[in-house]
Amino acid sequence: MKLTDLKTADEVLAAELDADPALREKWDRLELARTIAHMVMAYRADHDLTQTQFARILEMHQSAVARLESGEHEPTLPTLLRLARVLDTRFHIEITPLRIVVSSQPSLVGSVA
Repeated sequence: MKLTDLKTADEVLAAELDADPALREKWDRLELARTIAHMVMAYRADHDLTQTQFARILEMHQSAVARLESGEHEPTLPTLLRLARVLDTRFHIEITPLRIVVSSQPSLVGSVA
């Protein structure tokens, strides 16, 4: 087997996600958790902090930092607020409809009877 015949990690992941709808659903659902995990690990690495040291800054337990870094647990809003303060960043929460429902009924807004 040649090195060029090997698939990249991204190719392997894409194939697994395409083959397993349940895995795809979980992967999509945990996108925020994975993003937070990367941010936390990068911050700790940049500032040469252990999980315990970072937990003290966040006023959390070390195990909570470990859960954040696993990328398998969605952070709560209070945790996001703590992270935003410490990481000197902002989180934008946007609530939008998944689909827009168009009514076939005529609108009465602005009409005169």
